[in-house]
Amino acid sequence: MENQEMDLKENLEESMQAAMEEDLADEQDAAEQQSADSEETGESAADGGPEKGMTRAEQRAAKKQARQDKKSDIYKEQIEQLEDRVKRQMAEFENFRKRTDKEKQAMFETGAKSVIEKLLPVVDNFERGLATVPEAQREDPFVDGMNRIYKQLLTELENIGVKPIEAVGCEFDPNLHNAVMQVESGEYESGVVAQELQKGYTYRDAVVRHSMVAVVQ
Repeated sequence: MENQEMDLKENLEESMQAAMEEDLADEQDAAEQQSADSEETGESAADGGPEKGMTRAEQRAAKKQARQDKKSDIYKEQIEQLEDRVKRQMAEFENFRKRTDKEKQAMFETGAKSVIEKLLPVVDNFERGLATVPEAQREDPFVDGMNRIYKQLLTELENIGVKPIEAVGCEFDPNLHNAVMQVESGEYESGVVAQELQKGYTYRDAVVRHSMVAVVQ
């Protein structure tokens, strides 16, 4: 991009120099043969005129118009080059913006999954601790408080897209389940998950932790 700006600057400087030289030539032509402006008769091509039957004033006007047309063509070409470069730079910037947004989103997803992985053992400990509480102590204020905190944690995880993986009664799926043992079962068919040893979770449809399960042999 820096090289393009340098090239553009050089082209503009060359165009300005050419325009200044042409303006100087116009002034020199105007100074020459001022006394001939009143002539009404034309000069022939053999006398040095660009076209037969044209006065000197007409010849100078024709030459000036030709130079102006040439400058106009140069400016038009410069404008087209500028427009093309602007379009290219805008396209490059848009691609850069999209690529940056995609990379930022990927970094965010990676960071979120890392945090969720660290929180899941806390959820496991809540579940283990609450599972050991005798039924008679379920209404104890301390137990009730811990249960409320546990449910609040699950709610917040669900709000950001974390969901538990269904396991028991589902057909074994290696993409979701991690089979650590085989068991016999009169309730489920072969290849079906009969027991969940550790709950698995997904984050926005991506597996954060596979379910640890026992499968019917």
